[in-house]
Amino acid sequence: MAQRRFESIGCDIPICISNQIISRPFLKVTHFSRKDVFFMATKAKRLPSGNWRSQVLYTDSDGKRHFQSFTASTKKEAEYLAADFEMEKERLSDCRNWTLGETIDEYIRLKRPILSPSTIQGYEKVRNHNFQSIMDIPIRKITAEMMQEAVKKEIERKPQNRSSSTLSVKSVKNAYGVVNASITRFNPRIDYSIEFPKQPRKIRRTLPLPEEIFAAVKGSKIELAVLLAVWLSFTESEIRGLTKSKSIDGDYITIREVVVVINGVDTRKEMAKEVTRNRRHRIPPYIKELINQVDGDILVPYVPSVLLRNLKRLLRNAGLPEITFHDLRHINATLMMSLGIPESMAMERGGWKTDYVMKSVYVETLSGERELADRTIDSYFERFIH
Repeated sequence: MAQRRFESIGCDIPICISNQIISRPFLKVTHFSRKDVFFMATKAKRLPSGNWRSQVLYTDSDGKRHFQSFTASTKKEAEYLAADFEMEKERLSDCRNWTLGETIDEYIRLKRPILSPSTIQGYEKVRNHNFQSIMDIPIRKITAEMMQEAVKKEIERKPQNRSSSTLSVKSVKNAYGVVNASITRFNPRIDYSIEFPKQPRKIRRTLPLPEEIFAAVKGSKIELAVLLAVWLSFTESEIRGLTKSKSIDGDYITIREVVVVINGVDTRKEMAKEVTRNRRHRIPPYIKELINQVDGDILVPYVPSVLLRNLKRLLRNAGLPEITFHDLRHINATLMMSLGIPESMAMERGGWKTDYVMKSVYVETLSGERELADRTIDSYFERFIH
């Protein structure tokens, strides 16, 4: 166990000194001290078993003394582990003086190697745009009342890229989730117990019918993209990740890659956001004909703004209400419900993840049931495409 830990920390160790994050190679440390925290490591001693043990004596902010022991097969390794423990304790002690912004920065730095670029981009947006009223305040000075007031300001705030609407409660909750996770990562005992207002009930919109959408986009350069969304329930990032070489296998199409925009640049990822999104569909003959007409390997070589702009223009010209590209998946879900497709089949086709899906769908789904669901939906579209 000690050997594996030793290998995992054989790199630069982050330290917080005077509210600045630095990274420096390992240095042997014999003691740390602060007015309210004291650390001291003993030299490693050999045990009867042949292993080596080093101990760290430290007092917490309440003056209580603690011992932490580290045992390893070599003297150097035992002292290394003890010194690493000291440095980590010291770093966490100094973290109390970090501002909220510095805390989120450090949280992002720790998460960057293990989270997707799109998730990190979301964290950075929170850092740069949300909760700016308290971003420069040390987290030890942020009270529950201050945090609650900051949440209230966020809900009332109008984003710069919008003319009138304010942030939704859901958006503020998501942003607060990043803030709270960052704070509790370094200060686990902090609990603000924030209350959020109830999310207003959404007014149901009248969405165009699938046959109306098909008539509006037929023959256009985005016809294939639209049908992949409204017929097969693929997301925009999934559609943009489809290629002939990797996604097409005979009469079947499989989600193997997605393309997302990270800091304004298209980024191709091998895995979708959720495991349930990596799914396989039988290709309807009409869609297969459209795929065969595509030049090159990428099925839909358009950026999101081009897809949305063309979709809105075509719908507007057809006298239909404008919708987003993601609304096409909502239409597909509504269609499956109206056609009586079993919930488990609808969840599998759309790649939606819920507790129900995790616990039962992949265990109880029968190939015959899925084929029946596919044929029911295909029959619906084939009524008006020919």
